[in-house]
Amino acid sequence: MRYQPGAQPNQSLIDGIATLQALASSPEPVGCREIARQLGIDPTKVNRLLKTLTWLGIARQTANRKYTAGSGMHVLAAQSLFASGLINRALPTLESLRRFGHTVALGVLWNDSVSYLFHAPPGLEVSRGLGRIGLLPASTSGIGIVLLAELDDAEVTAIYEGKEIPRFPGGIEQLLDKLAEVRELGYARIHVDDERNFDVVAVSTGEPAHAGLALSGWIPEGATAPLVEALRGAAKEIG
Repeated sequence: MRYQPGAQPNQSLIDGIATLQALASSPEPVGCREIARQLGIDPTKVNRLLKTLTWLGIARQTANRKYTAGSGMHVLAAQSLFASGLINRALPTLESLRRFGHTVALGVLWNDSVSYLFHAPPGLEVSRGLGRIGLLPASTSGIGIVLLAELDDAEVTAIYEGKEIPRFPGGIEQLLDKLAEVRELGYARIHVDDERNFDVVAVSTGEPAHAGLALSGWIPEGATAPLVEALRGAAKEIG
């Protein structure tokens, strides 16, 4: 989502898409009241939206009266991937990046989250890298950071207004400082300081940028430049 001061958004459409996204991202069937609490929307409105999505075949109701993805949602997913051509263009290039022995990822930004279209650790079959991981906080992701850096500071500030920012305890100013660094470098490098203790190098692809490419693993500082060069070459191939 891009922050546009002059826009006049349709709130009913926004609520409908938010409900659709909550349904799509839930790993299990979910109830109306649970979605309403998650989104901060009136349960009666969410109930109407879910019934409409069910009537369209985009959602379906289970025996215990919860909701899950219907066949129409899978059709929409397949149509969007086919129409964009992104996956078909990207797969050969993503496979070639695996020569470095790192995890290879392709993802897109959605509000304050990243959706990974492809995520394949070393040794995993390429076909199993598709859709392995759902939504993750953008601020914890190399792809998320490099795509947030494509936005201006006002857009980023609007996205995180009133929210905590994972990995950035200093809040929005700390995040904006990191994004300024990424813009200057032309790529993102982040260290994930948990039990995995790995690094991520990421670049954006497209004009304007619509996706991000990343390699992650144990990446010494001296290995950053050749990986960035390879990622930039791959980004040009994908377009």
